[in-house]
Amino acid sequence: MRIGKDLVAAAATPVVLGILADGESYGYAILQRIADLSGGELQWSDGMLYPLLHRLERLGQVESEWRQSDAGRPRKHYRLSAAGAAALAEQRRQWTVVGDVLGKVWPHDGGPRANLALGMA
Repeated sequence: MRIGKDLVAAAATPVVLGILADGESYGYAILQRIADLSGGELQWSDGMLYPLLHRLERLGQVESEWRQSDAGRPRKHYRLSAAGAAALAEQRRQWTVVGDVLGKVWPHDGGPRANLALGMA
């Protein structure tokens, strides 16, 4: 399945903030975590992640620092700031509302709406 770019873009900020809420990380590890969490359905590129991280940093939601890696080259590590934690809490509230609405218009019981969507009505 291919997830539409509008949906991926809408979910990008809460996904990254949520990953960083679990602890600091660096770009490649964040990309791997997204792939793992989605069962491989979301395959983000560097070109999608780094502009988002830079924007979150400008907004004060993410902080970063360069560190030497075990491989010998420096890596930029990102961590959630207090403002980022507040933004994540707000994102969670908003996405909960959206999820609740979707749950109401997409019944889980295979009722009439589900059958209409599948062309079985």
